[in-house]
Amino acid sequence: MTRAWMLPILLVVCGSLVAGTRVADGSLGAAVALLLVFILLAGLYSPLVFPRSIGAEEARRRSAVDGRPVVYWRAGCAYCMRLRFRLGLDARRLHWVDIWRDPAGAAAVRAANDGDETVPTVVVAGRPHVNPSPEWVRGQLPR
Repeated sequence: MTRAWMLPILLVVCGSLVAGTRVADGSLGAAVALLLVFILLAGLYSPLVFPRSIGAEEARRRSAVDGRPVVYWRAGCAYCMRLRFRLGLDARRLHWVDIWRDPAGAAAVRAANDGDETVPTVVVAGRPHVNPSPEWVRGQLPR
């Protein structure tokens, strides 16, 4: 869990330092604006923008029951964020597994990608697809 929050924490710390230098220079407005930008970036790179993650075993079980795809992801991954944001509200209809929080999820991704932890990996009906387009993933959702 700590690894997923390292980048957001680093962004907030750096933003605070940059804002502090602006305050020291007498630019309070610029300091507030810069701090808000860094906080926004920290939020975007945090696990908070993704639907709640579940374990890999639970995701496989649920997928077998309801036919929804399983998405293996990790915080800070630009491709995962692209998939998440382009799916919009449909993202909540998928089963999300954070590979940094779930060792079984990381093992499943490595097994599907010749030992690499390449994300997002979307599993549909037991078949993995690496970095698919959001439109394709939306098309895999059961009606």
